Parts: sequence; C-alpha cells; structure tokens
Amino acid sequence: MEAPAAAAASAGRVGLRPGSPRALRAPLAWGWPLPTAALCAYGFFANLRPSEPFLTPYLLGPDKNLTETQVFNEIYPVWTYSYLVLLFPVFLATDFLRYKPVILLQGLSLIVTWFMLLYAKGLLATQFLEFFYGLVTATEIAYYSYIYSVVDLNLYQKVTSYCRSAALVGYTVGSVCGQILVSVVGWSLFVLNVVSLTSVSVAFAVAWFLPMPQKSLFFHHRRSSAQVSKETKVVECRNGTVLQDDPALKRVPGWDDVESNVPLNIEEHPEEQQEQKVDIGKVIKELWQDFLQCYSSRTLLCWSVWWALSTCGYFQVVNYIQGLWEKVQPSQSSEIYNGGVEAASTLLGAVAVFGAGHVKISWATWGEIVLAMFSLLIAAAVYIMDTIRNIWVCYTSYVVFRIVYMLLITVATFQIATNLSVERYALVFGVNTFIALALQTLLTLIVVDARGLGLDIFTQFTIYAAYFAVISVIFFISGTCSIIANYRRKERRRRNNATENGA
Repeated sequence: MEAPAAAAASAGRVGLRPGSPRALRAPLAWGWPLPTAALCAYGFFANLRPSEPFLTPYLLGPDKNLTETQVFNEIYPVWTYSYLVLLFPVFLATDFLRYKPVILLQGLSLIVTWFMLLYAKGLLATQFLEFFYGLVTATEIAYYSYIYSVVDLNLYQKVTSYCRSAALVGYTVGSVCGQILVSVVGWSLFVLNVVSLTSVSVAFAVAWFLPMPQKSLFFHHRRSSAQVSKETKVVECRNGTVLQDDPALKRVPGWDDVESNVPLNIEEHPEEQQEQKVDIGKVIKELWQDFLQCYSSRTLLCWSVWWALSTCGYFQVVNYIQGLWEKVQPSQSSEIYNGGVEAASTLLGAVAVFGAGHVKISWATWGEIVLAMFSLLIAAAVYIMDTIRNIWVCYTSYVVFRIVYMLLITVATFQIATNLSVERYALVFGVNTFIALALQTLLTLIVVDARGLGLDIFTQFTIYAAYFAVISVIFFISGTCSIIANYRRKERRRRNNATENGA
C-alpha cells in the first residue's frame, strides 16, 4: 500500500489556463504564505505514516492473520485496479470542484484507510481498505495542483519546492520514527498504525484551513476576448524553427532542443477578463485535441514512453518489495529494518535528484542511450535482490533501484515539461500516469492476481527484472538509430554546404 512517488509526477505543475503572467496570476487577499504553509502542513502530516514500511508484516502477523496468497495475490492487486478506475474521474472532479474538496476527500480517505487497517477483519474488508487507498493515491493530484491556483506565476518554483519537500520530509520522518519505535522502543505494529491514524487525522483537520481557490484549469478560468481568439492559433515548428502567425506568440525556454508541434504560450493584452465556464463535453474535446498535438513531438513521445513503462515497473516493485523482504527474512522470527531502508532510499534519491539539475549533457542526442543504460542498471538491481536472497543485499539493491529511478524520472519530467504550457503539462503527465497504470493493471492481472497466474513473489521479481531489461533494449536500439540518423543528417548538411561554397 505504498504511495508511489511517480504518481506525484503525474500531477505536477497544474495551474490556470496558459497565457501571460497576468492571466495566470490569482492574487488573493491572504497572499501566498497562508495557503502554502497550510498545504505544506497537510502534506507533512498526510505522509507521516510510520506504519507504512511495515504493512506486509502487519497483515501477515497475528493482528490480521492473513495468508501470503491472500495478501500478495488477492489484496494488493485491488489498489492497482482502483487507482486506474478512479484516476480520470478524479482528474476532472479536482478541476471542477476547485481542488480543496478533493484534498478533503483524500484526508478523509486516509482516515478511513487506517481506521479499517486497525479494526477491519477478513479478506473482503481488507480488499475494501485497498480500494480506499487507491482513492488516496488518485486524489494526490489535488495536493500537487492546488497551490498553483492561489499564487502568482513567479512563485511557482518556490511553492513547488516547499510542497514537495514537505511531503518528502513527512514520509522520511515517518519511516525513521517507525523504525525507531519498532526496533528501539519495542512498540507493536498495531500501535504504529494508531500513530499513523492520528497523523492523517491531523492532516484532515489542517486541510479545512486551506483557502478555497476561485479559479481552476478547465472549468473555472478567466480569459479575455483577445485570448479567446488567439487560443485557436497554432504555431508550426520544424527542427526548432518557429513560424509565428501572431506577434503576441512567444517562445518558451528550451524550445531549441525539441522538434514539436506544441503551441506556445500566448501573451495577453491588458483587457478586462471574464470567467468562462466550460461544459464537460467541450473540456474532453479540448483535451483530445491537445493530446494529439502534444504527442506528435517525437522527443516528447520518447520520454513519455519511458516514463509510462518505467513507472509501471516501479509501481510493481515498490508495491511488492515488502513481500520479498518478508520471504527472505520473516519479521516474526528476526529484526527487520524496512523503515530505515525506505528513509535512506528516499534521502539518497533526493540527493540524486538535486544533482540531476547540475548535469550538463545533450539529452536530445544521448537521452535514449542514457535511459537504456540506467534501465539496465535497474534491471540488474531487481534481479540481484531476487536471486541473492540475503536481506542486506535486498536492502542495498532496493536503495540503488529507487535512487536510479528517482534520478531518471526527474530528468524525464524536466524534458517533458520544458516545452509545454501549464495546461498541457497536466494533460501529458495525467495521460502518462494513466498508461502506466493500465500497463500495471495488465501486468498485475496476468502475473500477480489469483485469477491469473498467481505467481510466487520470487518469480514475480524475475519477471520485473526482465521487464526493465526489455525497456533497456528498446531504448538502446531507438537511441542508436537516432544517433545514426542525426549523424547522417549532419553529414548531408556538411556536404551541401561544401558544395555551395565550392560553387
């Protein structure tokens, strides 16, 4: 029941409709510190769940007394199915209800999840619990998008770092506290879940203090008559050359690295704005048109394919890693350090993410090869933790797995987001997450679910290692072909230039 970190990526910088800074600003009487502080407090307490790294031992232990087959093959798959089913309706509801009600729904779902984790008995009740946790992860989009509807555009980067750091710190502190309370203080896993329930209850209380946004992305936005007419214009881009059909259209940073048909942001004239309410049919039609235009870019398509494929595999490994640890070293007969390992992998992953921002490389040229090499490293880490059945080897391999994934997903996020407006950023990451979940659902149904093959945990991880190896091969072939094609293009250009100079 681990909340995947990549799910958050899917809900990145969701904000107002693309336009000028004035169009995107949402100045409020209370300013930006109050909503930012309230949201950060909510994110911290909502992720402060010390019992989460010990979920599998708890379900298999005397408190729940469930079998391994029930937990791995009948209960955990429910999360995947519910997350997939709820993702798109929650995406639309988040915008229609303007974020805050969905954040409250997430807080309430957390309370229901941990209350049932404490007191629900039996297979069916625990499966119902997993459904509510699927609702929790589906509604994460509201947490990561709320803040952009109540702060100015020039504060986006600052508030993003605050909100993401709050969630990260909450998860890390929760994991460390859980490990200390189990290993040092000697608390039971039941008491640990009581602490988690208390923390998420505090988060739910804090959510009520969030100011209600007045705008949203699709259903409640403001735009002028000038912007309405300009939004229909399309900018054609070929090999980084922008053909502007309106002087108000302007470039966005990093556009030179991408061949794209994606329209750029539109500068708005200082005219009076009026709120526009769009019906759901029109919203879905606009989403479809944006989808076709966004994915017409080969670069964006390449990074999105890797994002969806790798996130699918990441979800599977993270969801079932506690089961592997439990099989390698049963918690009933030995000391376990799940919380410490989760905290260490999160912190080291954060360091790797920070370092990724300072890496200088031509991603347009070498991006696919880098993805191939690191995907192969991920495959090796998963294979080692599966075959060398030593708990410390498993722990170390898992830390490497998470660090590499967090590093690459950050680079992929940046590469995708650099050339998209805020609106299309939300669409692309929503689609990528949906595809990842659809693939995960198929993989779960075939490999994990008792109605499918219902394979044991070790065989599952062998398949996950092979899955990442296939991803590596695909991107190595694609990257090699891309490098050869670029080299031939440059050679043709050089020969043409030489011929023209000779003439």
